[in-house]
Amino acid sequence: MIRLKTKLTLFNLLSKLVFTALFLLFLPGIIERIYLRQVDKDLIQKREKTIALISEAGIEPFIESDSTGAFGSFNILKEEYISLEKIRGGEELNEIVICDRFIEDEVITYRAINYTFQVDGESYLLEIGKSLETITQGRKSIYRIILGFLVFIILLTLVTDLQYTRIILKPLEKIKSKLREISSPTKFDKTPVKTNTLDFAALDKAMIELMMKIEDSFRKEKEITVNISHELMTPISVMRSKLENILIQEEIGEETAVRIEESLKTLQRLQRLVNSLLMIARIESRQYLLEDKADMADLLTEITEELKPVATDKQVELRGHYLFNGCLRQVNRPLLFSMFYNVINNAVKNTGSGGSVSIRVEKISGALNVTVSDTGRGMTREQLDKLFSRFSSRRDNNGDGTGIGLAIAKSIADLHGITLSVSSIPGKGTDFSFTFPENS
Repeated sequence: MIRLKTKLTLFNLLSKLVFTALFLLFLPGIIERIYLRQVDKDLIQKREKTIALISEAGIEPFIESDSTGAFGSFNILKEEYISLEKIRGGEELNEIVICDRFIEDEVITYRAINYTFQVDGESYLLEIGKSLETITQGRKSIYRIILGFLVFIILLTLVTDLQYTRIILKPLEKIKSKLREISSPTKFDKTPVKTNTLDFAALDKAMIELMMKIEDSFRKEKEITVNISHELMTPISVMRSKLENILIQEEIGEETAVRIEESLKTLQRLQRLVNSLLMIARIESRQYLLEDKADMADLLTEITEELKPVATDKQVELRGHYLFNGCLRQVNRPLLFSMFYNVINNAVKNTGSGGSVSIRVEKISGALNVTVSDTGRGMTREQLDKLFSRFSSRRDNNGDGTGIGLAIAKSIADLHGITLSVSSIPGKGTDFSFTFPENS
């Protein structure tokens, strides 16, 4: 996946490179035409200056300086030349041609202007030329300059595009940051993001409205859960009290007593379920205070000691590896106890005879990490996807659980800012990993 800022920058860069490539494809021809036009213009200007000089001084100083009746001059590098000679009458010339000149045993090709004119009835031929090699070098120099300028412009625009894209996408980053930092809709920052981009303003407004709707839905759900749970607690307590009173009466039969005991077990399970629902509602509404301190090794040792009889009965080895013992601050110790108890208890229940459950405490990248691993039956991807869903994540089929133990564990982890992750291989086992915040 590529970030939007990178995509925009790459598109701008690629579009510039495409247009630059097309420009460079036609650039040599363009430069050649422009440069030759400039060379021809220079030759014409030198012709006009020479004719003006002859008009002022006359033709004699040039022709008489050479007994052959001609005048010729080359610069020291043979890059340019000028010649003037008397000719017999003929056609008038005023043209630019490519011609070869033999100079000091060397043939040099020039681009020259030929021009005929008359002075005192005599015809003269004026030639002014510039070597093609000089023209080619000049053209290459211009090409290199333009190419270097294009590279500089591309790099400069790349930097400016990055900066500009970063600036215009800054509101989007703020919206992402607002979403990333919340643990519940109630904590979402509803302050509008400052932006002059209509799309980002609309997105931010839509996110705020969505979070308000979700928050309202959660609030109603919690109210319903709490209300139903409270309404259920009273009749459950009354029914349990009545059944216990009936059970202690001497005149009831043995069969009736067995049925009453079964009913009491059902009521106990229902009461645990209601208490669990109330607990989740209170956790999600932040009714629990995080003011305790907890020694991790002591906490886990207390849990393992309590679960050892269950593990021994199932012939499951329960062991701890405390490579790092951290003292947690600003936590709710009973809730942490419940979180780890639910996970470790589930691990023991889902591990067969001869298996093992290990608890490992260590520090990874500066953060406290607790891993609960079992060698049980494991879970499929479908089971992992709904593992923390209420009533749909039950792995045990013995009817003892409420089906929301792991949902409670997830709620407690979220309350403490703990990252809870699960990995599992069917038939080999499951790993629960708790990563605490670095400042805990």
